[in-house]
Amino acid sequence: MSVTLETQEHKDLRAAVAALGKRYGREYLTRTIAEGGHPDALWSEAAKLGYLGVNLPEDYGGGGGGIAELSIVLEELGAAGCPLLMMVVSPAICGTVIARFGTDAQKQQWLPGLADGSRTMAFGITEPDAGSNSHRITTTARRDPDTGDWLLTGRKVFISGVDIADATLVVGRTEDARTGSLKPCLFIVPRDAEGFHRQRIEMELQGAEKQFELTLDDVRLPADALVGDEDAGLLQLFAGLNPERVMTAAFAIGMGRYALSRAIAYARERTVWKEPIGAHQAVAHPLAQSHIELELARLMMQKAAHLYDAGDDIGAGEAANMAKYAAAEACVKAVDQAVHTLGGNGLTREFGLASLITASRVARIAPVSREMILNYVSHQTLGLPKSY
Repeated sequence: MSVTLETQEHKDLRAAVAALGKRYGREYLTRTIAEGGHPDALWSEAAKLGYLGVNLPEDYGGGGGGIAELSIVLEELGAAGCPLLMMVVSPAICGTVIARFGTDAQKQQWLPGLADGSRTMAFGITEPDAGSNSHRITTTARRDPDTGDWLLTGRKVFISGVDIADATLVVGRTEDARTGSLKPCLFIVPRDAEGFHRQRIEMELQGAEKQFELTLDDVRLPADALVGDEDAGLLQLFAGLNPERVMTAAFAIGMGRYALSRAIAYARERTVWKEPIGAHQAVAHPLAQSHIELELARLMMQKAAHLYDAGDDIGAGEAANMAKYAAAEACVKAVDQAVHTLGGNGLTREFGLASLITASRVARIAPVSREMILNYVSHQTLGLPKSY
């Protein structure tokens, strides 16, 4: 693939979102979290400006762009210190899946609201006993022979934002009538559906979006709750998972850039001997290295987004995994070096970096661990045999 630099339109979008993020910033997000709320003001303004639905079809109120544009929005908000995690699941995963595979009725019902931010949707795939092995998902859906309804039963864990989402796009499995084997399918489950229960998971990680364990006890859904073709299976699933990886990379790159900017500003001003500490190579070089690694991660993220938006799902899968891996590693190192640059000040609330130590590790773990990405690359890219 030939290297394509950002278009002027992309540069303008980046600058506009950066300006929005600057008006809110880390202090706004920290205060919102401390008060137990959600960044509604930022979410609403981003929606009003058309940023939340920039990837969704124009026919449904979106911007007609793709994951490339949406990743710019999340990265720049992250770089300003106020990323919106629900962007990863609501417009990126759920919006993309519905736009690609939903029925006309589902598109009419959900896409306008997802685009203008008035409605949100969570994404439920992770299970307590399945981990990274999606083939072990036990949430199952069966037909009621009398009504044609679906009955969904199972458990999910670490599902973000269920309490504020209007519905959750749940990954379940149905039985293939021809083979008897189970295949993945996606269902829209309204928040108030009978039998759909949630319990908050107390996390050390402080975030605006809370984490939940879900229990689905014979949740009855109409036939049209199924998204797309019952036989499409993995194609539909990965239509959402690849954007999720790209957006996680954007989240991590933005966070790394924020931490690095705070460290650079400190290193320019903090004077211990005769010169600012940033004049010393022991301080300057690790910061320069982090900048390089974040820039390289962004290039891979841009490649992944380009491939996905061009319809190359296979190429996008490889690149999205690599982008997520590179961005997570670069983010963790940037945050660690930023804290170290500030010394004791890096652990104070005044500078607001210590909380990022925990937050930065999220991209290493979710939505897929770095070890599973290395497995993917070693098997799919390098052609090495599996050990499992």
